[in-house]
Amino acid sequence: MKQLRIDFVSDVMCPWCAIGLASLEQALLKLQGDVGVDLHFQPFELNPQMPPEGEPVEAHLRLKYGMTQAQLDENQARIAARGAELGFTFDFNARSRMWNSFDAHRLLHWAGLQGLELQRALKHALLRAHFTEGRNVSDHAVLAEIAASVGLDAAQVQAVLMEGRYADDVREAEEFFRRNGITGVPAIIIEQKHLISGGQPVDVFERALREIAVAK
Repeated sequence: MKQLRIDFVSDVMCPWCAIGLASLEQALLKLQGDVGVDLHFQPFELNPQMPPEGEPVEAHLRLKYGMTQAQLDENQARIAARGAELGFTFDFNARSRMWNSFDAHRLLHWAGLQGLELQRALKHALLRAHFTEGRNVSDHAVLAEIAASVGLDAAQVQAVLMEGRYADDVREAEEFFRRNGITGVPAIIIEQKHLISGGQPVDVFERALREIAVAK
């Protein structure tokens, strides 16, 4: 069985990252027994200058992308439908604000040092907290509760958040990916050289991974 490294560059504020992850994971289920993966989650902030208090989602999207209310409603309906097809629930009524995601990325970085499966579980929990439950994933108390719920040590989580640990690591990783041409997410990098961009369908991920594994 071929083993592939996948770097999933994303932001917990990005709905297409939730879609891309769900689609990728369904493709991986189809590849079981043929292709194994080491899945690493890498940081990317869509809005690194987001203030601590966040911004209302609709106002933020209208200003940033010049979207009308009708376009915004259509976009959200399309995202919700794609999510439903993949088993991920978007509740755009609950998700009222965009938050600064830097501390979430610090926590994800630390979780990856504890184990890739723990990092993966935390990533899922953060995406659900933001998009399904409408929670403030920049709040340290919320982050600590989410991290503890997936089995991470509560005391260590508090220390990571309160002491500002891994800030430099996250910034260096973000700069590395931007310097290497990543301008949007999700960006799925396979074997550190093959790039798949966006929330692609399951069959696109499956086909690409099979081809890369054969050529490895």
